[in-house]
Amino acid sequence: MEQWQKEALELRAAKPKHVLFLCVANSARSQLAEGIARSLAPKDIKISSAGSNPSIVNPLAIEVLKEIGINIKDQYSKNINSIDTKSVEAVITLCAEEVCPLFLGKAIKLHWGLSDPALSGIEAFRKVRDELKKRLTLLFNEEKK
Repeated sequence: MEQWQKEALELRAAKPKHVLFLCVANSARSQLAEGIARSLAPKDIKISSAGSNPSIVNPLAIEVLKEIGINIKDQYSKNINSIDTKSVEAVITLCAEEVCPLFLGKAIKLHWGLSDPALSGIEAFRKVRDELKKRLTLLFNEEKK
């Protein structure tokens, strides 16, 4: 079993009520994770994403999630300062090439370093999407409420 699998199972057992996905620009990886997690998580779990230097949601993130039936066209890039950090119970950072933002609040912290697909094009977005879907399916592998 890979490390991320162990961590996902431990996080699932902890039953966090607010999960935050963090990266720098909040434009690709964390947006993909937010969209996929919202589609998989029980409705009573709050899902958020943010970045330390937010920009805009990458159109390829919207496109590759649309390919699997997930609509994120209304999602937008958010600064970590706009998140109610007191309610966050789990943080998953997704940076690989750059330094991820730090989350100083009290939360379970995981790091799933995935390459930034914005540097490589649509196939890279599909690869990150599929990897996140695999990991988040394990994390939220319960009946949706």
